[in-house]
Amino acid sequence: MNKLIEIFDRQFAKTHQRSCQLIEKVPDEKLFWKPRELKNAFQMFSCGEYVLRSAAAVEQTFGGIMTRLWDDPFEWTLREELSTSAKILDYLAETEATRQKGFAFFTSDADLSREMPAPETLKTIAEILIETVARAEHFQGRAVAVFQMLSDEKTPLI
Repeated sequence: MNKLIEIFDRQFAKTHQRSCQLIEKVPDEKLFWKPRELKNAFQMFSCGEYVLRSAAAVEQTFGGIMTRLWDDPFEWTLREELSTSAKILDYLAETEATRQKGFAFFTSDADLSREMPAPETLKTIAEILIETVARAEHFQGRAVAVFQMLSDEKTPLI
């Protein structure tokens, strides 16, 4: 039985599903609206940018696990490239397909204890997955916060 793999798989799938639901609720003209910047606050991004950062974290991790190339997908996740909800949903689908291919490499829970360079230091695959889902959900949470600031609609998440 591969209980841990199932748990990780389910968590990543839920994260993907929530990102899709959120993007489907945001009109194209509001995808890249940002809340006003405050002088002593962290840099604000738009709902679309946060969702893209969430998916990019997943893409980078599974690209690294499968090919040992930890490329940052920054260039092909720019808002100029992914300017509409439909394009973002396509990117989310590609990222989910990459993640599923990555999970196909895991044959048992024991695989999660294997170490690999990620990218500079050795970490277990389980550590990499925990860090990635945490980072992806962090960005997703910020996307939801921006959505709530700019919309009267109920968030599809939580």
